[in-house]
Amino acid sequence: MAQTALPPADLLPVRRQATLAYRAVRLVAVPLMHLVFRFNVKGRANIPHSGNYVVIANHLNWLDEFALLMLFPVEPRIHFLADPTILVTRKVQWWIVRQTGGFVPVVRERHGDKALFRHVDRALEVGGAVAIFPEGNYGPAEGQLMPFKKGFAHFALKAGVPVVPVALSGTKDLWLRKRIEVVIGEPIEPAGRTPESLTEAGYESVNKLLPAYREEPGRKLLRKRLTTLF
Repeated sequence: MAQTALPPADLLPVRRQATLAYRAVRLVAVPLMHLVFRFNVKGRANIPHSGNYVVIANHLNWLDEFALLMLFPVEPRIHFLADPTILVTRKVQWWIVRQTGGFVPVVRERHGDKALFRHVDRALEVGGAVAIFPEGNYGPAEGQLMPFKKGFAHFALKAGVPVVPVALSGTKDLWLRKRIEVVIGEPIEPAGRTPESLTEAGYESVNKLLPAYREEPGRKLLRKRLTTLF
C-alpha cells in the first residue's frame, strides 16, 4: 500500500439526517446504478418505517455497500463500517467518501479500538442506522456464507434496535446489465437475546434468505473493470 495515513475511527461525524452532499451523490448514483445493473429486490416492506436499526448482509464485492445505500431510505442515515486500507490510495473514491460521510473506518491493525465502538454506539444513539458485514471479509463465492462475528449483535443489544438481515446475490463478479438479487428479511428484535444467540439468529436469517445463484449466459461486457472498480 502507498504510504497514506490510515484514518481514525471517528473520522466523520455521525447523524440521523442525510447530508446535502450525500443527497446530491445519491441523486446521481441511484439512476446510474440502475442503468449499469439490473436490481431485483424482494422484501422492501420489511424495512422498519420508524426508528433506527442495524443492517447485516453477506459481503461479496464493492457493490454491496452501494446496493444497500440505494435500497434503504435516505433517513435514518446508514453508516458503514469498512476497512479503508485500499480506499485511501484511490483519490477520487476517497474524496467522495470524505464528502458524503456515512463511513466509519475499521482498521484491522487497530483491533479493539475503543474509539470505533464509541463512534458506532454514538451513531445509533443519535438515531442513525449502521450497516455491518459480519463475515469481516469478502465471501469466497456466491451462495457461500462465512461465520459471523458478534460485533453487530453487541451494538444492537446495547442500543436496543432491531437487526435487519439482507442477502445479496450476483455481486461477486460484475458486468454491464448484470442482474443483482437483493432479499430483505424480517427484522430480528434483540429483546431477550444474548450476543451469541443474536449472532446465530442473524446468520441463520441471512443464510436462509440467500437466493440460488445462476450465472447468465452471453457476453459479459466490462467484467474486469466493473468487478474491480472500487
